[in-house]
Amino acid sequence: MNATDRTPADLLNSALATDPGRPLVTFYDDATGERVELSVATFANWVAKTANLLQDELSVEPGDRVALLLPAHWQTAVWLLACASVGVVADVSGDARAADVVVSGPDGLEAARACSGARVAMALRPLGGRFPQAPEGFIDYAVEVPGQGDRFVPYAPVDPDAPALIVAGREFSGAEVVERARAEAAGLGLTGPGSRILSGLPYDTWEGLNAGLYGPLAAGGSVVLCRHLEQAGDGVLDKRVESERVTAIAR
Repeated sequence: MNATDRTPADLLNSALATDPGRPLVTFYDDATGERVELSVATFANWVAKTANLLQDELSVEPGDRVALLLPAHWQTAVWLLACASVGVVADVSGDARAADVVVSGPDGLEAARACSGARVAMALRPLGGRFPQAPEGFIDYAVEVPGQGDRFVPYAPVDPDAPALIVAGREFSGAEVVERARAEAAGLGLTGPGSRILSGLPYDTWEGLNAGLYGPLAAGGSVVLCRHLEQAGDGVLDKRVESERVTAIAR
């Protein structure tokens, strides 16, 4: 954790410089049986590719709004950090009509059609799989992102004090995200490097975003992000806590 970090993208860059091989996000979907583990380096690579897609292919500029109609998912975490890298506002569960770009999972496609700008569809399939056929009016993220560059440099420096995140009607600057994540880390049980939190919270509140991404990133820890945890069988959670060496739980 670097005290000079002022944006979520700074936090990721510091993690990459410190220990790129350690796990950062481990994702479970108890409806499909999917498990995927992303190291800091692998996660950062996805973020760079997605940021390049935003900046170069979708032509977003700092201050633009990207509505994320997505569940708590490792690919949503990637989009949140990609938005922070470019300097655009990530509007979680936001109004597509007010967005310059909308990113939607399968369940939000109808609402996403209200966006007059670019529309990106996420299949949210295991291994980052694509749609059999892209929904009409959308580009398929899984088709477009692999060809993007592995390194990202913003055209303009990101202003830490500019709006960066909207969730549950509350707007945060990048600096506020970092400051609040740091301040609340201990309360989540994130006591520093090696801390590992299991979160079953949705991403549509600050609490869910903090437990499921920003807090672990700010503390130098990692997250076991669980979707559809209510569908896990008896004893599954206890076994997961043990096998994943979880040190804190948010659900």
